[in-house]
Amino acid sequence: MIYLQLFLSFLQIGAFSFGGGYAAMPLIQSQVVDLHGWLTMQEFTDLITISQMTPGPIAVNSATFVGIQIAGPLGALVATLGCILPSCIFVTALAYIYMKYRKMSLLQGILGSLRPAVVSLIAIAGVTILISAVFTNGAVEFRADNVSVRAIIWFIIAVILLRKKKMDPILVMVLCGVFETVCTLVMKWI
Repeated sequence: MIYLQLFLSFLQIGAFSFGGGYAAMPLIQSQVVDLHGWLTMQEFTDLITISQMTPGPIAVNSATFVGIQIAGPLGALVATLGCILPSCIFVTALAYIYMKYRKMSLLQGILGSLRPAVVSLIAIAGVTILISAVFTNGAVEFRADNVSVRAIIWFIIAVILLRKKKMDPILVMVLCGVFETVCTLVMKWI
């Protein structure tokens, strides 16, 4: 039964996550955190972080991670298959349709209307992850015991390194992880 649930959950994610990995994050969260409770919000945030650091699309990496955590290697295979199957079908059908009707204004209008929706999905995912990283209980409450000052500092440093210094995103993530580990160890020794 768990294999069928994994397959169907990631089939829905694969079928409705237009716009790539960032657009899939709210759908993944809805399925694995809210609906099934397979992961906590903290584990979901860790999952997204790990998915960013490993090669491959976020949705596929998430499917593999959740599948292996919930049902072992077979669960990872089933969830990953569910995630990629819609894309294989859609891309094949869309390539045919696009090549045949690419000059039609109706098709161009449909594609143009999808862009703002994708941007909103990406923004929602980013804000959700930012809130869970900055506020320790996951709710936007400006109390001293609920705000992670170090997370805010790492966020600002990462933005500066990415935007101003044009550093590689993977290197920035590794550096922030290393510095946070060092800070944690130093705080334990003090």
